[in-house]
Amino acid sequence: MHCVYFPPEVGGLESHVFYLCRALAEKGHRVDVVTSRSRRGLPTRDIMDGVHVWRTWLPARNKVGWAAHAAGSIPRSVALARGADVLHAQAFQSVPPLQVARAATSAPLVATFHTSHFLRLAEKPAWRPVLGRIVGAPDHALAASVEIAQVAESLSPGQEVEPLTNGVETSMFRRVPPSLPPVAPGRRRIIVPRRLFAKNGVEYFVRALPRIVQRLDVEAVLVGDGPERSRLEALARSVGVRDRVCFLGARPNADMPGLLSSAELAVFPSLMEATSVAALECMACELPVAASRVGGLPEIVDDATGALFEPADPDSIAQVVSSLLERDDLPALGARARARVVDRWSNERLALRHLEIYEELIRRRGAV
Repeated sequence: MHCVYFPPEVGGLESHVFYLCRALAEKGHRVDVVTSRSRRGLPTRDIMDGVHVWRTWLPARNKVGWAAHAAGSIPRSVALARGADVLHAQAFQSVPPLQVARAATSAPLVATFHTSHFLRLAEKPAWRPVLGRIVGAPDHALAASVEIAQVAESLSPGQEVEPLTNGVETSMFRRVPPSLPPVAPGRRRIIVPRRLFAKNGVEYFVRALPRIVQRLDVEAVLVGDGPERSRLEALARSVGVRDRVCFLGARPNADMPGLLSSAELAVFPSLMEATSVAALECMACELPVAASRVGGLPEIVDDATGALFEPADPDSIAQVVSSLLERDDLPALGARARARVVDRWSNERLALRHLEIYEELIRRRGAV
């Protein structure tokens, strides 16, 4: 595996890659991950739950830094590829170094295209030919949502891209005793597990909150950090709901089941989204989800598990969230949400599908 970021970094992609690799290792496979030394003090080599992790230089968290990391990771990628049956690039930035490794070893290459960043770049004319070559490179291409798969196929006609929703470690993400103190009698608690970046649309939830408060006694817990935090805190004050919003900051994955189990409803006001691992984790914890009608969110959220609202529309957010909280069957929605995740999007199912793909590619290589 090659992935720019990996735990202890926190995020949907990081969680997806870690839990997939751990599941493969638990099934008896040797899994090596080439990633970045993204924080000071991280070891260059580590073993995490049976997954062998190799960290290489990352000068900056931007396009230049990613390119430098990709180039600098080539020697390690080639060395590990010599003993590998399959190479897997997690996100488009990881394809070029593994293309070099494939040329040196002939091992088949799989790539998964994730994130709204891929979709944003695909809209830029200068990037389309670059991404087209990247999408056309792997022997098998995957995408985290139908939307990403369709965009990827438009970039590289003739390349088939399989949509495969990211999975959830359902043994970890489940209903557990709440870790937050109980709310006051009659009050309801909403949780918004979103990093505080503009694309995640948290601003529009904060703007919707006064409208929700007019109908219901609610408070909101925001789990995540980012460059928007000070602006969002000021916005909450200016619209009169600062005392209704708790900014918890970033929390490790291990804390999330208890935090999610402390709320009645999760809200995802995203402006762009692939398939949200965080939304699936909420559902696995029996939380109904209210989410924007964008990207891959409508592929996982519907009237049986929550509801959708229009993006960047505080009135729509307020109406949908309030209506859900006023329902008397909210726990039943949460139970259906978990059942759906276990049935369709568990990490076990995801790992098994990856093994099917890997084994078919290995068979194909052996037949040549």
